Amino acid sequence: MGVADKFLKKGQLIVSHHGRSSPEKRYTAAHGNGGKDYPLVVLVNRGTASAAEIVAGAIQDHDRGLIVGETTFGKGLVQTVYPLAENTGLALTTARYYTPSGRLIQRDYSNLSLYDYYYARDKEENNANHEVKLTDSGRTVYGGGGILPDVKLPAVKSNKLQDTLLQHYAFFNFAKRYVVGHKVTQNFEVDEAVMQDFHKFLDEEKIPFTEGELIENHDWLRSNIKSELFVDSFGQEEGLKVRAETDPEVMKALELLPQARALADNARKVIAERNSAGPVSR
Repeated sequence: MGVADKFLKKGQLIVSHHGRSSPEKRYTAAHGNGGKDYPLVVLVNRGTASAAEIVAGAIQDHDRGLIVGETTFGKGLVQTVYPLAENTGLALTTARYYTPSGRLIQRDYSNLSLYDYYYARDKEENNANHEVKLTDSGRTVYGGGGILPDVKLPAVKSNKLQDTLLQHYAFFNFAKRYVVGHKVTQNFEVDEAVMQDFHKFLDEEKIPFTEGELIENHDWLRSNIKSELFVDSFGQEEGLKVRAETDPEVMKALELLPQARALADNARKVIAERNSAGPVSR
């Protein structure tokens, strides 16, 4: 709730939950963003679940930002734990989470195998199977199957060399070796000398690769080498910043910031016009 609170206006609904035997409980933004209405893009994928879906759903329903990526996992159950004997307990589902527009976050898991529930999800993308709701400005959104993105962005798939290097912890081990004889500064860049050192390291470690694969993955290699060196020298946060500079999904999000601003601006305009018109007599 605290994360969503930082992006919404004070008093806006973040999420609610209710069940067959439990009354509705509503959670609203207690503090709000203090008028900091900068454009917002939220990246999600099929692994985005639970609390992260609550945040994404609230931002989407209030037209606060643009949701980009894959349809989220769809985990929106409230469970109550009832203590039993011998330090055991029963976790019983007692309610479900709903976004501000009333969308059910939970994905239907009836008549599905465990494998299908976790992995075979592409066939669930058909909007015809989802409930229809409206955002604050009147945009159509769909519920009952996770949070559907405003802009679909396929997951980046790795190739053979990338998988091999990550499986061998190549970047981590190379960084540990490299910093022993080299000083890494904040303006450090991976030049051809560093790439030659990495090439030699792969040979010594007997990690399989081809020259063609190195050429094809040149930018990805440079980014990962620099990121791991920065993690080793300056900490995890600095390493993540380096990786974000070339992350294709982050780059796409930056491209979409003007669209996110237009979305929020239009929503404010629509809501203001609706409020100024007053109630409609019937």
